[in-house]
Amino acid sequence: MSTTPNLSVKIAGVEFKNPVTVASGTFGSGMEFAELVDLNKLGAVTTKGVANVPWPGNPTPRIAETYGGMMNAIGLQNPGINVFCERDIPFLKKYDTKIIVNVCGKSREDYVEVAERLAGEPVDMLEINISCPNVKEGGIAFGQKADAAYEITKAVKAVAKQPVIMKLSPNVTDIAEMAKAVEAGGADAVSLINTLTGMKIDINRRTFALANKTGGLSGPAIKPVAVRMVYQAANAVKIPVIGMGGIASAEDALEFIMAGATMVSVGTANFHNPSVTMEVIDGIRAFMEKNGVADIKELIGCVK
Repeated sequence: MSTTPNLSVKIAGVEFKNPVTVASGTFGSGMEFAELVDLNKLGAVTTKGVANVPWPGNPTPRIAETYGGMMNAIGLQNPGINVFCERDIPFLKKYDTKIIVNVCGKSREDYVEVAERLAGEPVDMLEINISCPNVKEGGIAFGQKADAAYEITKAVKAVAKQPVIMKLSPNVTDIAEMAKAVEAGGADAVSLINTLTGMKIDINRRTFALANKTGGLSGPAIKPVAVRMVYQAANAVKIPVIGMGGIASAEDALEFIMAGATMVSVGTANFHNPSVTMEVIDGIRAFMEKNGVADIKELIGCVK
């Protein structure tokens, strides 16, 4: 009789019942999805980005559909860390899932302040969004220069009580260099990819589809780029990799896992198929049963 395959994975001492979480910004803090998805089934809930103070976000329109995906220029709108700690953490603690808090900021001090504030909170990991515009550098993202990525990692690690995941931007020349930089700064894991910078023009209005002019492209269209970058990062560093970018099925998730991801995040697909995460978890299990794979670790990075 075949035994149930083991889907659990461990990252920086944190054990997840399965390798599936959600991409930051596509799931809120789970409240909107709790009626549609069994949050207890998820390996973790990764929250929308949280800053030290409330952020209003960008002017509208800030979402546009594209072929094979979508673009957003939400601008990391969020209610700030105080509301998050009072409202969102108690909500998530009702469920049997791990909590990964995505942190954003406009300066090194912003990130450090949020990490310090979360030090005493019952959350499992921090995911640091270094695709935020660094105001001191004139808006260039922290994740686009290796030295800036190294510095921000080091600063957050100095105050964080939870393990730290650094979320990497794909808008760079060499993703392996960025992964190595944050590993050197003390990161416990990396997650990638964040959105690719894109643009859409409304020909009838003869203007930009997004008020911000550019936006982050996500969805199936970016998956091949994401798989390639996850593979490169996984082979450049010794810390675990969380892979994301266009995952809409168990097959997609398994591509990332075989490329070297210990865990995967499902993002844009949540918008058009709210139960997608449940399907991905069940599909991975079914694949393992069908192929006689006893432990998910046999598949992680099996393609060299």
